[in-house]
Amino acid sequence: MFSTSCHYGLQAMIYIALHSSDNKNIDLGQIAEKQEIPKHFLSKILQMLVKNGLLRSMKGPTGGFSLSRPADELTLIEVIDAIDGLDVFTQCGIGFKKCDDNHPCPIHNDYKPVRNKIRELFENKTLLELTEDVERGESFVNLTSK
Repeated sequence: MFSTSCHYGLQAMIYIALHSSDNKNIDLGQIAEKQEIPKHFLSKILQMLVKNGLLRSMKGPTGGFSLSRPADELTLIEVIDAIDGLDVFTQCGIGFKKCDDNHPCPIHNDYKPVRNKIRELFENKTLLELTEDVERGESFVNLTSK
């Protein structure tokens, strides 16, 4: 449903929300290593998130990335919008260019409520909620065996 860039951006934002603080930035290399994301590719994604006002970037020995606002104020839809845009929530489920309510494709009426429910999930989920799930051990940010 989302691009690889968007998946990596979501993963990085969750990682930053978990590990940064007011006086601690998270290094690009740390995120790339821990989340197993190519560093150069991740750098471009994080700069996009900085440009869209979701992250702050600091240079220097204590530099890195931190959230631009508290985690309870940042929703997943904002990350998706910054990277992929919101067209995914209006596009045809099987890719027809002219599918809409007036000219539905064969799955339109079944797919539209599912797509809207997914959008609602991303609109309402904050980074704080996800980090709390991780901290309680109810979910994970990386399941690799390193």
